[in-house]
Amino acid sequence: MQKQSSFKGQQVSGTLYLVPTPIGNLQDMTYRAVETLKTVQLIASEDTRNTQKLLNHFEIKTPQKSLHEHNYKERVPELMALLQQGTTIAQVSDAGMPSISDPGHELVIACIAANIPVVALPGPTAGLTALIASGLNPQPNYFYGFLPRKKNEQVKVLTTLKNETATLIFYESPYRLKQTVATLGEVFGSRQAVICRELTKVHEEYLRGTLMELADYLTANTLKGECCLLVAGSCGQEEEPAAASELSVKEQVQVLIEEGLKPNAAIKLVAQNNQMKKQMVYKAYHEIDAPAE
Repeated sequence: MQKQSSFKGQQVSGTLYLVPTPIGNLQDMTYRAVETLKTVQLIASEDTRNTQKLLNHFEIKTPQKSLHEHNYKERVPELMALLQQGTTIAQVSDAGMPSISDPGHELVIACIAANIPVVALPGPTAGLTALIASGLNPQPNYFYGFLPRKKNEQVKVLTTLKNETATLIFYESPYRLKQTVATLGEVFGSRQAVICRELTKVHEEYLRGTLMELADYLTANTLKGECCLLVAGSCGQEEEPAAASELSVKEQVQVLIEEGLKPNAAIKLVAQNNQMKKQMVYKAYHEIDAPAE
């Protein structure tokens, strides 16, 4: 067991401060974050050029050292030596919380092992910010971050998450978003989902709908900017695929409509699930070929 008192008692070593930075809007920088960056002796930055823009905006003169995924093995021992000598260091990523889908966790682990205080400041984080405005259930939630890039690896991960009842939070590149949403639809089926684009920036927007509706939208539209993807948790239907097969095609469509899908989306999904042509499902649902009574 280890007990850390962040602000009490005599401290021989320095302190590592984890300082969140704005995810888009510079006004989201807190007074405490600015003051911390001004008073520490060194800033460990994911990209010193990017962080320098932030420092210039707030007239912060503190020197920087880079700490990223390509140099952490060499840099962490250097920073640890400074901390053990009494240097105070702030760690920042390019945007949001350090260590959340960003480098820096290795330094935190090293500090804890060496009994050096680690103090986290509250501030911007894209996943929870998008979640509370998404309309999806905010509790419980499951933050995953970036999925693997290859489809077969994505499918493996998503299969393990398929029965998770918590709202799922993913980060994704706009260049891979179309394929990722399509893969989510293949694995999860008819789920409500939300794409949040350019969070806190002037072009911020939310796209809400089923995974199929979002996939169709992305087929016709190209999105730019940072994206956060949220998917509703399982409500149990996915766990009983055999029960759905006992229903007629029309009944399967009706069930999906009752769950909130639009008729065309429900017809398309039933056709996909039953490996039928969409037109056949359409006729069965509307009883076009049914004899008159």
